[in-house]
Amino acid sequence: MATSHESSGNSSRSRSMSDQQCQVMCYHGEIAPLREVKYNGPTYGKKFYGCSYWPRTCGYFKWADEVHEIRDMQMRLLEKDTEIAELEMEKGFLEDKIKRLKEAKLKLDDVVEELSIENSEIREGLYAAKADKRVILGLALSWIFFLLYVLIK
Repeated sequence: MATSHESSGNSSRSRSMSDQQCQVMCYHGEIAPLREVKYNGPTYGKKFYGCSYWPRTCGYFKWADEVHEIRDMQMRLLEKDTEIAELEMEKGFLEDKIKRLKEAKLKLDDVVEELSIENSEIREGLYAAKADKRVILGLALSWIFFLLYVLIK
């Protein structure tokens, strides 16, 4: 990049609150100040981050708009990571709920089978009771016919 950069005291190092919250670090591990191209040319007025030890620089240089694009992408990535973590947690809760529901279903299946067996036994008892009633009714009718036969004769 053939453009020269100038650092002029406090004015080149002044940053807005949002810039202070999102600090850029140079290769020295120091805060890279936000600067502005002061020389006439195609990049005049364009903001950039450069090494804090300029002109004895470590070579760090990034246009401010590139940094902001990267931060926007990092923020979107963080939001997506958060969303994924929330969905994974919800998935875990749902898997636990499915496990509990399956256990409850197995218990209910056992209860249904027991009730089905009990129902069959009750039906068999009812059929037997109906059969007993028919036998008793048949015997009673046969005695009545027998008595009528004896009385008529």
